[in-house]
Amino acid sequence: MLWLMVSVIIAPDSFKGTATAPEAARLLGEGVRSVIRDADITLAPMADGGEGTAATFGGETVTLPTTDAAGRLTEASYVFDAAGKTAYIDIAAASGLPAVADDPVPTSGDTYGTGVLIADAQTRGAERIVLCLGGSATVEAGTGILVALGANPHNEQGLGLRKGGGQLGELAGFDTAQLNIPAAAVEWVLLTDVTAPVTGPQGAAHVFGPQKGASPEEVALLDAALAHTCDILDVDPATPGYGAAGAVPVGIHWLSTMLHGSDSFVHVLPGAPVVADALGLPEAIPQADLVITGEGAFDDQSRTGKVVGTVAELVAGTPATLAVAAGRMDADPGDGVIAAELGDGDVDTQLFDAGARIAADYLRISTAQG
Repeated sequence: MLWLMVSVIIAPDSFKGTATAPEAARLLGEGVRSVIRDADITLAPMADGGEGTAATFGGETVTLPTTDAAGRLTEASYVFDAAGKTAYIDIAAASGLPAVADDPVPTSGDTYGTGVLIADAQTRGAERIVLCLGGSATVEAGTGILVALGANPHNEQGLGLRKGGGQLGELAGFDTAQLNIPAAAVEWVLLTDVTAPVTGPQGAAHVFGPQKGASPEEVALLDAALAHTCDILDVDPATPGYGAAGAVPVGIHWLSTMLHGSDSFVHVLPGAPVVADALGLPEAIPQADLVITGEGAFDDQSRTGKVVGTVAELVAGTPATLAVAAGRMDADPGDGVIAAELGDGDVDTQLFDAGARIAADYLRISTAQG
């Protein structure tokens, strides 16, 4: 153990299925402190728009009954910042894939439960909804949210559609007689870690449908249904990011444009930079000696809008040393980057050990450089 003052920022993503971002940050920090006793450690657990993103923002945690993607009763939470009149909601909280993993609902699942959270937030005073789009179980263009807010889809005969994206090929419009106008008229900030369009080979159905349990036939059905929905709602299916969360931005775009006359109240943004700004990382990182980030698997996609890439961009050009911890290192993190691949066994132990190895490597590098 060495007594040395080193400023360390630890800003990892979650290690999917094994450690949340706060858990990973804490364990990495404990490992660092086992080597550098007096390290000045700042824990800044990150997220990129997926599950756990809402919790990175400050505010009161609100928990209430709602439904999951299959329509079953559940409980879900979101974060409400009363001073900022902003609610932070993970779509995965109510409409996420884990709750239906044993019996996926790619064509029949919906986001109604997320809409319940949105409506509740508005009653508490939210004027801005930050919706974090990763981890959804559905491919239905956000129509479940619209139903929860009082916009009901119907076919050409005026009959209501059954829930789920599999029915959207019959969409003719929405009945808005019962629309919850205050909730629908909020400002929308949609955070995503993908730039996928709505349709086509890189779209919501083809890329993410199989992950949500869709067969090849169901993927084709959903892709065609989303194309039809975009046509009915006058949304460009090639818009980057609009394929996120089963194309939820499509429904939100239509709803907000209908009320405001333009899409000026809808902002689709990369999640990781927004979270980094909220945590003050652009200001803090240039003052740090060592910045540690990490994720379950580091690969060629990690630098494209993900947490690791965002943190790396913030470190670039500063005096700080970057370190990456990952369950698997499937790509070269780059020159001058300290890499720590987790081994087998208990993840808590592995993250602690990774923090200790990063600290030891940092000391060797900093000593060699004088």
